[in-house]
Amino acid sequence: MSPAPGQTVYVVDDDKDVRESLCWLFDSVGLAAEAFETAEAFLSSEHTGLPGCLVLDVRMPGMGGLALLERLAERGVLTPVVVITGHGDVPMAVKALHLGAVNFIQKPLNHEDLFERVRNALARDRELRESLGDYPGIFERWKQLTPREEEVLHRLVAGQANKVIAAELAISTRTVETHRARIMDKLQIRSFASLVQLTLLKERQS
Repeated sequence: MSPAPGQTVYVVDDDKDVRESLCWLFDSVGLAAEAFETAEAFLSSEHTGLPGCLVLDVRMPGMGGLALLERLAERGVLTPVVVITGHGDVPMAVKALHLGAVNFIQKPLNHEDLFERVRNALARDRELRESLGDYPGIFERWKQLTPREEEVLHRLVAGQANKVIAAELAISTRTVETHRARIMDKLQIRSFASLVQLTLLKERQS
């Protein structure tokens, strides 16, 4: 899987057999893994926000997977999450995607499918960190944006073309391009995909 240095797969599942088997599987392909019995245990640990990804059971006693996703979003944690779900939990898994999960896999687990999803999640984590740098600090830098820059930002993320934004705001296309460049510079973001990801997370926090 060629994980980046320091990346860990965090397994959160109330089933001891599942936790142990998944950690063994990840270790067998050279991935560091750490398991947590409950969402509360992971949330209270020092591991949230560290490099890696989260493999999360959607249905657990106490705080479920969806609630954990919401709490992580509130904290500004962008760690990619792969949700484990039973057949009857597919609607919950779809909701998890709307809360920021990057993928889900159904039980019984197919190891090759799981490895593929985890590999993609780790790649996404690496790309985000390279693009965003110290992403928790971005929310402080967000305050540097002017009201007009925020307006342009939300229209860009919504998929509006520069010409459309210019016409609706009664400004020139060149001015829209200038706003976009200033937004990227102030937030210290290098890719538009990262800008979209960050904006969606910011909206969930509001």
